[in-house]
Amino acid sequence: MRLARVIGQVWGARQAEHLGGHRLLRLQPLALPLTTPDGLAEQRAPLRAEQLAARGELLVAVDGLGAGPGELVLVAHGSRCRDLTVGDDVPTKEVVIAIVDDAEINARVLRPGEGAR
Repeated sequence: MRLARVIGQVWGARQAEHLGGHRLLRLQPLALPLTTPDGLAEQRAPLRAEQLAARGELLVAVDGLGAGPGELVLVAHGSRCRDLTVGDDVPTKEVVIAIVDDAEINARVLRPGEGAR
């Protein structure tokens, strides 16, 4: 699973038959901060989503939850997860499985920020 930020939506006039009725989102995967012994004071401060760096290439994932631009989401990859969430006939393996309200990362609370609900 990966933490990512919603940066947009993807749609087309024509698409694979089994994508009909499914929203596709453009997502930017995010790097999680590492804990360092000399960063203890910093660790106590809340972590804002804007502080997380982009990591890797953009993803396109099926979204059945209604996530919007700027929101943080948890993305799972794999046919098993896809089969259990959106169905085995959907031709992609990237699936949004949660909209993140709060998270604890290395003893710091993550706040999604302005773009979130």
